[in-house]
Amino acid sequence: MVMSEIYTRLANHLHAMGYPIKEGLDEILRANFNPLEAEVVLALPTNNIPLQPLSIDHIVSKVDLPREELIEVLQGLARRGHVFSGKTEKGEKGYALVHRGFGGFAQVSFWKGERSPFAKKMADLLDTYYQGKTLMQSIETQTKRFQFIPLNKTIEPQMQAVYPFVMLEKVVEKARSIAVAHCPCRMRGQLQGRGCDYPLEVCLKFDEMADHLIENELAREVTKEEALEIIKRSEEAGLVHFVDNAMGDIKHNCNCCSCHCWALSPIKERKIPRDVIMATYFIRETDEGKCSGCGACVDVCPVDALTMGDDFPIVDRDWCVGCGLCSAQCPTSAAKLRPKSDHIPASNFRELHERILAERGLRKA
Repeated sequence: MVMSEIYTRLANHLHAMGYPIKEGLDEILRANFNPLEAEVVLALPTNNIPLQPLSIDHIVSKVDLPREELIEVLQGLARRGHVFSGKTEKGEKGYALVHRGFGGFAQVSFWKGERSPFAKKMADLLDTYYQGKTLMQSIETQTKRFQFIPLNKTIEPQMQAVYPFVMLEKVVEKARSIAVAHCPCRMRGQLQGRGCDYPLEVCLKFDEMADHLIENELAREVTKEEALEIIKRSEEAGLVHFVDNAMGDIKHNCNCCSCHCWALSPIKERKIPRDVIMATYFIRETDEGKCSGCGACVDVCPVDALTMGDDFPIVDRDWCVGCGLCSAQCPTSAAKLRPKSDHIPASNFRELHERILAERGLRKA
């Protein structure tokens, strides 16, 4: 098989996972996979739930390689973050494709915080690839993978009882294993000479995702106390939280700036509607009886969804992401977060991704 054919097949294979086939993808694939690795990746299905590995016995039946050589290739891919490694339902060592959003090219080269020539090359290649409508094409499902959640201290006690799934502290409390990685978006910016002053090592991973990153030295393990300190530091810096779009079994948390984040930046620039790119369950409201009209909330809004009217801030309900930064800065407690609708996320991680796979036509609804 000539080299060009294998990468064409690989591009078609990964297209089902949200990688549009367009200029730049071929060069990204060639930079990350040799032809043998490409053959192995082709043996891994695209219709599995993320972080759900398949046994070696299953994979070896799909590729013409000796078992030991297959394991060696898979381990090499896992060490670089291109394949997820973990335990199967039977407790065996297994491997799976990394779904976009849980790794993939836009993240794995930057998690470790390395400023290597390869990382710089990947930053440049991804910048080219994600120009135009690529991001829109990759998030075309109705069900969104992730949800914005408010800062912990901006959720009123009565809402905490009704919406516990938006409390990042609860996610940390329930986690079995936690890892922290560098923010891929801000790392790419730094590598291209357009960095910002926000903290870098603030991306939290939980349970199976954390185990995978720790085992392959893609991120470092942290305690629950350290994770809470990272969250606190992120909130003090003015970063916005998002997590998996589920009520429980969270695997992933990003703490984002609007200057680099793949989600916040296009919302702030009004390039992609908020509800197309991310789920949002809360929205800002103003208690006019308490509001002093100081405008502090307008200054901190990460997506410019607030403007000052004659007396009070005006909320653009189509663009507010319900992050709570305005509420945290309000000196009179006039800025409130209220449920945007009665809609709620999927109950858990598996249900969320069963919906997404069904919408992509990869599984039955």
